[in-house]
Amino acid sequence: MKGGEGKMDRKTVEKHRRMQMKALCLKLANQIPQDYISKEITSQQDHLDRAAEYIHNMRERIQKLKQRKELGRSNYMESDTEMEDSAKLGFKFPVVEVRHQDQNLEVLLISGLKKRFALHEVIGILEEEGAEVVNASFSIVGNKIIYTIHCQAISSRIGLEASKVSERLQQLIR
Repeated sequence: MKGGEGKMDRKTVEKHRRMQMKALCLKLANQIPQDYISKEITSQQDHLDRAAEYIHNMRERIQKLKQRKELGRSNYMESDTEMEDSAKLGFKFPVVEVRHQDQNLEVLLISGLKKRFALHEVIGILEEEGAEVVNASFSIVGNKIIYTIHCQAISSRIGLEASKVSERLQQLIR
């Protein structure tokens, strides 16, 4: 009788092992996106093969993303070097330029990526000096952020004093 119980225990243990493996395979299959597994895959072996292929593809993708990230960092470091070089050539960031024509004012601000203008503070100064902002935009070019703000005088009798606006904006960036 003991010999029969040993076989029974082994059969039960093997059955539990198979059930556990089936549950684990199902769990793994559920982790793979449905669009990656085709409808004709039915066997556990097919599911395991697709899972292995998916994991391999994800590892390759992660490696490529890491390389892109490192390339981006090196480009960012190069842009810092370019910024230092442009400072050596006489271009010093940030740049404030105010152009005045009739009742209109154009403000051009250029900063580096690390030191940016607080645009709400710039607009506040313009409004305090009697300007109404008509349009404001910015763009990132290489290692620079270029802000362009178009204004007009709130009152044509009072007008705008470009030199005072320029002076206040220079104080803001110091």
